Amino acid sequence: MTAPLSDRRIILQRLIADAAQGHLQFQASAGVALRVRQALDDPDLPLPTATRLIQAEPVLAARVVAMANSVAFNRSGRTIDDVRSAVLRLGFRTLRALATAFLVRQVGAGREDGDARRRAMAHQLWEHTAHVAALSRILAARVTRVDPELALFAAIIHEIGGFYLLSRAEEYPALLDSDAAEWNEEDVMALEIDLGRQVLQALGVPRTATEAVEACWEGYLAIPPRTLGDTLLLADELAPVSSPLREAGLRRAQGDENGRSMATIEMLVDQETLSAILAESREELASVTTALQF
Repeated sequence: MTAPLSDRRIILQRLIADAAQGHLQFQASAGVALRVRQALDDPDLPLPTATRLIQAEPVLAARVVAMANSVAFNRSGRTIDDVRSAVLRLGFRTLRALATAFLVRQVGAGREDGDARRRAMAHQLWEHTAHVAALSRILAARVTRVDPELALFAAIIHEIGGFYLLSRAEEYPALLDSDAAEWNEEDVMALEIDLGRQVLQALGVPRTATEAVEACWEGYLAIPPRTLGDTLLLADELAPVSSPLREAGLRRAQGDENGRSMATIEMLVDQETLSAILAESREELASVTTALQF
């Protein structure tokens, strides 16, 4: 039997109240990832310490090396196979973004023996996030002219509220018991945004990135796009994998399977220019997306 929307609202309100009091619940693996991310926030962290932190998390270490060898960061074509060299090539800003990606993915991972539907949704949400992150980095450099590394970081966290909701769905099954379209009810979306804001605050996300993510959540894209928030929104609309919490919703009702209609996108960015940028960056987009597959 489908749970009434009132149940979902009540659950969201409860989660928001708990989060406001600092009572966020993460899986043990996410707690470890959070400690790594927090350590990397120290601007004076020595390189050997950063290297050891990354090496202690094999999945993160593999992704760090993969990103360092991606087309986006390996312009020389010289392959490296150790964490220390990867950290030197990427720099601490990108390293923090990857550590944050590891954290976000762990937030939504759940138990290995958990609900199969919830796990499938978390996997799709991460696929969506990885595509948006790769696109955001390209669009920032070529279209909106904002900081590409900040765009990468902001895109990685833009679905953090959704990941946290999925992580709590085993405790509160009613969160997923109704149609995806119902997530687009205005008051439900407002509650989800409030919860996402609380999670961002708990993770200590810088204000610039938080404001961009909130602009993405609000969904108002400027013509032409020029801000960090616009960058995230445009990348979100162009991503070939949709969010499982939005794909049947009202925001996509008038567009194609990827979201906003192409006619609308052409109003935002010259279609010939955008197509050329995406075509030229196809290999880079694919390499970054692949490197983010935790």
